[in-house]
Amino acid sequence: MSARGLIIAAPSSGAGKTTLTLAILAALARRGVRVRAAKAGPDYIDPAFHAAVTGRPALNLDSWAMAPALLAGLLAAAGEGADLLVIEAAMGLFDGARGGEGAGAALAARFGLPVILVQDVTGQAQSAAAVAAGFARFAAGVTLAGVILNRVASARHRDLILPAMAAVGIPVFGAFPRDKEVSLPARHLGLVQAGEHPDLERRIAALADIAERTLDGDAILAAARPLPALSLPLRPALPPPGQRIALAQDRAFSFVYPHLLAGWRAQGAEILPFSPLADEPPPPRADACWLPGGYPELHAATLAAATRFHASMARFAETRPIHGECGGYMVLGRYLEDQDGVRHPMLGLLGHGTSFAGRRLALGYRRAVLCSPSVLGPRGVVLRGHEFHYASAIDSGIDPPLATLSDAAGESLGPAGGRRGQVSGGFFHVIAQEETS
Repeated sequence: MSARGLIIAAPSSGAGKTTLTLAILAALARRGVRVRAAKAGPDYIDPAFHAAVTGRPALNLDSWAMAPALLAGLLAAAGEGADLLVIEAAMGLFDGARGGEGAGAALAARFGLPVILVQDVTGQAQSAAAVAAGFARFAAGVTLAGVILNRVASARHRDLILPAMAAVGIPVFGAFPRDKEVSLPARHLGLVQAGEHPDLERRIAALADIAERTLDGDAILAAARPLPALSLPLRPALPPPGQRIALAQDRAFSFVYPHLLAGWRAQGAEILPFSPLADEPPPPRADACWLPGGYPELHAATLAAATRFHASMARFAETRPIHGECGGYMVLGRYLEDQDGVRHPMLGLLGHGTSFAGRRLALGYRRAVLCSPSVLGPRGVVLRGHEFHYASAIDSGIDPPLATLSDAAGESLGPAGGRRGQVSGGFFHVIAQEETS
């Protein structure tokens, strides 16, 4: 039996998509359904919660950043061994780059997958049906299978909405109540990470309990449609930076896409994890080092005091390449200034500093053209990815730039990142190398 799939979406961010996705996954897993999950668009945090429920890495599916063959291969990989693949959309269902690419709706249309809309009905009654009807009719290629009412205040609140939904012909798969006990706390880049919840199993079990009482699991399963028959090999999104890659992995460095690691391993690379927070050096047999993004600003004092890590990285940089993305780029610089204005010394392998003292959000898709050869590829190669950070770079022009950036609409954002010897980095997170026609 082939896997079936559906997309969980919402009219906007903050409607409770992740909570409902976890509740559905957990409740169906209790029934013995082999559930898997994926995330539409760029996101590191939600997939970690998906993986905590399913026991499998949750892949990202991005129709703007990924070439069609890579996207199709990742969809096939995401559904492998599953009865049901649940794809959580980002932001609102139709929100993406210009033209709609990157949105959950783009995946729905491309692969013929139905959408279940999570609606936060706080402060609404019959008007919720008008919203759902608008989403159902907005795009001919997107099928709205039904809705889940979220943050329902009472049975009376639910009963005011149900007749209106029936009148516009939209099935309701359940009414999920307001419950602060199972809500997931957030910080400046999104939800607090899955690995930081000591009671995550309890929260997931509580979500499953509520879902079993309030959602129609049979109707949700029946709404899913078979995934397209894709037997394409998984294409590597990016060449590996080395044969043996030292990968920083701990609470400060956790933002690395599973599809990148899978692609590197498929090309014969070996991943060697180490923890800067534990003052560990990169494994000596590694021939490249990758510092991913994360939350180094929450651990700045610990990283500043990690003298063994500092010394070993300086030695590593003398003979082998190091690359840092976003949080990793911050740590490669001279200092990290926290929101109180305290400067913590970092590795100093690049000349910039970063500051959270005057927080400014940088968010969006990015197209990067490399200014010179690096572990990301030769000069002129084009990469697709994104930025999401509140830090500002100080003295970012000391080193030659790593790349020139433009946004999803093609507007130039100028030079970005830095390069010094074999060390490179930038705020830019790579999703995939752009394929040439």
